Amino acid sequence: MIRFPAYFLSSKSFASLILEAKNGEPPRSGWLSNMILRPFVKLVKNKAYYKRFQVKYRRRREGKTDYYARKRLVVQAKNKYNSPKYRLVVRFTNKDVVCQIVYAKLQGDFVLASAYAHELTKYGVKGGLTNWAAAYATGLLVARRVLTKLGLADKYEGVTEPDGTIAMTEAVEDAPRPFKCFLDAGLKRTSTGSRVFAAMKGASDGGLFIPHGEQRFPGYDAEAKELDSEVLRSYIYGGHVADYMRYLEEEDDDKYKKQFSKFIAAGVEPDDLEEMYQEAHNAIRADPVHVPSQKKKPAAGEKVKNNYKQRLNLKQRKNKVQQKLKAFEAKLAA
Repeated sequence: MIRFPAYFLSSKSFASLILEAKNGEPPRSGWLSNMILRPFVKLVKNKAYYKRFQVKYRRRREGKTDYYARKRLVVQAKNKYNSPKYRLVVRFTNKDVVCQIVYAKLQGDFVLASAYAHELTKYGVKGGLTNWAAAYATGLLVARRVLTKLGLADKYEGVTEPDGTIAMTEAVEDAPRPFKCFLDAGLKRTSTGSRVFAAMKGASDGGLFIPHGEQRFPGYDAEAKELDSEVLRSYIYGGHVADYMRYLEEEDDDKYKKQFSKFIAAGVEPDDLEEMYQEAHNAIRADPVHVPSQKKKPAAGEKVKNNYKQRLNLKQRKNKVQQKLKAFEAKLAA
């Protein structure tokens, strides 16, 4: 039996609740009913909780940065002093692939070199700028670009003819050690066959030293624990895209024309893809340097469109209202 204090028993409302409970009816009122039905409810978010609450970092609140992973990618060993720790940052948008070589300082992240999939059109890729083969080519481009910038392009050429095997970049005698960086996949799920590893493979074949294994590449058999190099080579040269193009052309011609419209407009057939990507790889190795586009300067006296309106002060805003009133009155009088 539950014992209640005397001041509870003197309460008329409390007595009526007891009678309702005896008759099998649920109590109809507020905090007393809660006390009878739930004698003890732990208050979790009390005053002490809110006094000790720590707001998470802004990019964590926005769901943009995994700080658990970032800490391990950024923190450098103490015995390496101020040596930067480089990351190969790979990000995907709906229409582009972004590859950057980034290092962190107290002021923030600094980009050493970058490459984008939309640049591949300059090297002969005529469509499909976000597929596996394009991600590989973008990784190859950023690798050759950063090695050219550091003067290591001739010493570390990487894998000139990729055959789908895993080959790490090793140090060369009488030359600086290879440029080392770590893959930063961000929030993207690192499942087997992901395009993130396409960019990493391209950068590794381009001459960068990126520690990695073979378990996450397409063609890896988890049961046999071995990689089928032919499958990986097919992905590098867009063989899976060519197979799907042939399949779709036979099964659904309308969908084929819609999905591969850029390839069709450029006259690219499924059998032409491998040659297209091989030529793109050769062109990237021949000239990876980014050439900034020429910005058009306005001629003397030419009016330049400015989308940013100058902010008005209080006097100007009041004058603007008066001008509108006068224009309205003039319109009515006419």
